[in-house]
Amino acid sequence: MISDFIYKYYIDPIRYEQPYNAVETLTYALILIAAVYLVYRWFKKSKFPLDGPFVLATLPYIIFGGVLRVVQDSHMIQSDLQFLIVTPFIYFVIFFYTISILILSHYLESQGLCDNYLKVYTGAGIFSVFCVALVLLGWGMTHTRIDLFVMAIILLMATTATLLVLACMRYVLRWRYVTDPLYITLLFGQLLDASATSYGIDLHPSVQYIEQHVVGSALIEWTHTAFVMFPLKLVVLFPAVYIMEMYRKEANPTFWHLVLLAMIVVGLAPGIRDMTRMVLYV
Repeated sequence: MISDFIYKYYIDPIRYEQPYNAVETLTYALILIAAVYLVYRWFKKSKFPLDGPFVLATLPYIIFGGVLRVVQDSHMIQSDLQFLIVTPFIYFVIFFYTISILILSHYLESQGLCDNYLKVYTGAGIFSVFCVALVLLGWGMTHTRIDLFVMAIILLMATTATLLVLACMRYVLRWRYVTDPLYITLLFGQLLDASATSYGIDLHPSVQYIEQHVVGSALIEWTHTAFVMFPLKLVVLFPAVYIMEMYRKEANPTFWHLVLLAMIVVGLAPGIRDMTRMVLYV
């Protein structure tokens, strides 16, 4: 029955917080591809330039999505509203929230109420992160604990890995373009995800976390260590950066920046979420 299929592969994994299955993963990948195309069409028709400054200005909203996801992980929301901030629904929630702030910021600029809509857009994203962080901080202080040492270790792991990969690309492969802030952000986001996963599964002192994605969990089971996430990321990052730069001048700038933004999102957002969970022991 179709309903049984939907419950088995889509509804039950969300309801019971199960790891992603192959069907679910493929479906979400197709949704991501479709979403990138639709967003691209929207930007082409809108007045907003999708360029490097815009991608960097959007980073707070990616972080916002990551910390908002932890609100559901903590189970502080008991009603069915919690399912609005789990995958895939949270991506739609964050998208429409971000677009609303973007349109409002542009309107304020057109009315002469601000001199640069990107400043308002960025500031609203930072404020959103701050509000959710305060909620999580208050919840952690009263229900679990807050371990900033965990955050420091994960950030140190991610930063060290990023610097090593960046040095290899820049000085061994002589990719001068890799010092672009967009590429550095991409590297850091993906390696933060690897660092959080590795620490959570192999090193976290109290809570035993699991890898929820199909490929990652299979490799961890095969190698018996979550640090396999680092070579997995590198196998993807090196050709990805090379291919992105190869087509940078030939591709449509809007589409190129949008693809790069999507690549940043799928690394940085889960990395922020996992790190925040571990800091709060949830």
